Amino acid sequence: MLSNNMGHCLMGRGAMIPRKLKPFLCRMLSGYKPENDVKDSYKVLELEEGCSLDDVRNSYHNLAKKYHPDSSSGMADSRAFIRVEEAYRVVLGDLAAKQKSDSGEEEEDQFKSKSLQHRHYLSFEGVGIGTPSQREKQYMQFRVDRATEQVLEYRQQRLESRYAGSDLSRAQDVRQSKKVKITQAVERLVEDLIQESMAKGDFDNLSGKGKPLQKFSHSPHIDPMTHNLNRILIDNGYQPEWILLQKEIRETIGRLRKSIVASRRKLGEPMTLSEQKQWGRVCEQFAEDIRKLNKRVDNFNLVVPILSRQMVHFSTDKEMLRARKTYEAVAEKVSDPGTKENGREEGERFGWKSALLRWLKLAPK
Repeated sequence: MLSNNMGHCLMGRGAMIPRKLKPFLCRMLSGYKPENDVKDSYKVLELEEGCSLDDVRNSYHNLAKKYHPDSSSGMADSRAFIRVEEAYRVVLGDLAAKQKSDSGEEEEDQFKSKSLQHRHYLSFEGVGIGTPSQREKQYMQFRVDRATEQVLEYRQQRLESRYAGSDLSRAQDVRQSKKVKITQAVERLVEDLIQESMAKGDFDNLSGKGKPLQKFSHSPHIDPMTHNLNRILIDNGYQPEWILLQKEIRETIGRLRKSIVASRRKLGEPMTLSEQKQWGRVCEQFAEDIRKLNKRVDNFNLVVPILSRQMVHFSTDKEMLRARKTYEAVAEKVSDPGTKENGREEGERFGWKSALLRWLKLAPK
């Protein structure tokens, strides 16, 4: 009832439904079920079995013009048009199936006539029996088994070769490890002896200390081209960048140490309030100079080719403590000669007893 009511409403409003959708709506609302009987489909199209595809198309076009709902024919009927369309589809499917089966049989006959009787034994390396699909499965299993056997054989050969030469290789490894250990021990011992001798000062009395090294060594192991290039560079005063930076850093720190000690000596002892402020400014400037010098040290560490030649940063506190100790040592050296001269003069005037008493009174308690 619902489908009939909807059908009446839609048919009453036919002007609102597109023309292409009318046959499908009619087919949906009519409740028609297509019949799959091929003979009935041929009868609906007014054809006989065995007709050609052109005959089927012509008959369908004529019947569609006759029964289509939008045609101006007096025999227009939506249900009849749906039956014609379904029959047309069934007949087309039947013709396509017949054509496919005929072509398949022809190809199979042609292949049978041309193929040899022993052709199937040439595929899959002659492995397996039965149909081609069964023989393919048997061949795949055969390949898996063969690959497994090859892997096992390879592992067996590898293990045999390894164990055959294990004794010889083990002895060679032991000898090589002993040689490496002995070499490393000798190198460490020599390095320790050199460092110990340098700490004792054994190298300070060498005949060539402080003298420049010979420019060239006539060694046959040096490449002549490299020898000539080095000679040209040395003669023209060339020095690597890291050597110049190292020299500049050493000269700068020496100059700063001398300047801080000289500034402290100018102020004297004890310092007044204004001298203390002046000394604070000197210390601030000294700390700023040390900070700039540490930047040069960073640049030097980036370009130096030898890791052991790298330098550490200079500490402002340590440098100030060093300057204070240097100042105290200089002040003691300056004060000692004056005391001795005064003692001599007084000894000459008053005798050694009076000079001794006066010296004892002046000595700090």
